Amino acid sequence: MATEHAPPARPPSSPPSSRGSEGAVAPIGDIRAPYFLLRSAARRFASILALIVLDLAGLVLGVYGALALRDMVYGKGVPLWGFLWKAETDWLPFLTVITVLVFWQAGLYAERERRAGYGRIVASLVLVGAITMIFAVGTGHRFGTYGLAPTAVILTSICIGLLRGSYDVVTGDLLKFAGVRRRAMLVGKGDNLERLRRTLGGSRGGIDYDFVGAISSSPEGASMPVLGDLSALPTVLATREVDELIVVDSDFNDRELIEVVEQAHRRGVKVRVAPRATELLIERRGEYVPGQGVPLFELRPPVFAGADWVVKRGFDLSVSFVMAVVGLPFWLLIALAIKLDSPGPVLYSDRRVGLNEQEFGMLKFRTMFRDAAERQGELEAVNEAEGALFKIADDPRITRVGSALRRFSIDEVPQILNVLRGEMSLVGPRPLPVRDYELLEPWHRKRYLVLPGMTGLWQVAGRSSLSFDDLVRLDFYYLEHWSIWLDISLLLKTVPAVLARRGAY
Repeated sequence: MATEHAPPARPPSSPPSSRGSEGAVAPIGDIRAPYFLLRSAARRFASILALIVLDLAGLVLGVYGALALRDMVYGKGVPLWGFLWKAETDWLPFLTVITVLVFWQAGLYAERERRAGYGRIVASLVLVGAITMIFAVGTGHRFGTYGLAPTAVILTSICIGLLRGSYDVVTGDLLKFAGVRRRAMLVGKGDNLERLRRTLGGSRGGIDYDFVGAISSSPEGASMPVLGDLSALPTVLATREVDELIVVDSDFNDRELIEVVEQAHRRGVKVRVAPRATELLIERRGEYVPGQGVPLFELRPPVFAGADWVVKRGFDLSVSFVMAVVGLPFWLLIALAIKLDSPGPVLYSDRRVGLNEQEFGMLKFRTMFRDAAERQGELEAVNEAEGALFKIADDPRITRVGSALRRFSIDEVPQILNVLRGEMSLVGPRPLPVRDYELLEPWHRKRYLVLPGMTGLWQVAGRSSLSFDDLVRLDFYYLEHWSIWLDISLLLKTVPAVLARRGAY
């Protein structure tokens, strides 16, 4: 395989380093890794399973208690377990499914610190009761008394509340006994740091804090160890185990706060912001995290993890495999045309920067002469693209077959192999050559928190006709609004964009 647009400044084997202001830091691994730790995933699954079992146990006890109370009120004597159990099981499968779905939607199976409380349990059970009554009336079921449903809701609320309360107490004690702690680092100025630490208290959601230190430009008044100022943050995150950063928003300007968030997210560290009081009155792009004395907002990284990652990766693999099998005859014809047109290999590996700013070889059909890399330096003066891009409409290094392949983006097809190898996704931010990557500004770097894509909003919205900053903003929009339906929509819209040849050369 040949190489086109390969930059002479760095050997292909050396990956770009993450930009830090203080010394060299350890290389960043796959940003998704912290979200896939086996122990954490197993603990999360066990928690959800335990809560579902407790909820269903409370549901059974509540409904059975309502049936027993009805028989006693109507003078049928002390009810027999077997008889009432048979009456209960007629509705139990339906109630089980509806209850779990409603509870899931209400956030009652979320992480411990985000899990809704008793009020949400009662409201959810009222909704379950209403859905059950509507379904029963709609299917022609006759009730002996309509007091059974509200009685069941009340008793079930009590049972589930007691069971969940006991679960929280027991598991909280077990977490403390096992030494599970929330390793937190505070970021701000001395006096504000100390005030924030006092307000946070010693624990949140039943898990004790372990304050590993602080990042501060003015450490006066801080009682905890100050590990450096903002310029030291990349090194500190690389050398210490940190679960989350808690930032005093009022101590930083917008540019500094963005840099803190980007550095943390690139290391898989959660960022939570303690906002100014006035900011609580306006909408923020963040998810509220209940605290003790201070509200915290978590700024989530645009990383496809958990169920999102499984769905996106499964979609990529299935579609790519079908495209590779169906398109194999066309690949062979294209390979023959390339070999007949000019000497050189059929494929070339272009060094690109992908997930977490690591280099990989992006595959393409060769569209240039073999000496294209050596000739790029002499063409930099006639570059027609803005920012960190290199594009020339009439590039003299392109072959005749290559020109036809580029016109309809057929040269990109071999990237299906990159998708199957896990280096790319079907849809995502386009990977840039190393030469273009070196020209990026710090605020552009968020696009490297996900796998690069074969296509994306760049291709649909105009491709090379847009300025580079506009292209990056499209990447950010995609990251914030991703769904599998958005991927499907962009794949479908790529076809007319390619046929119209918008920005392709």
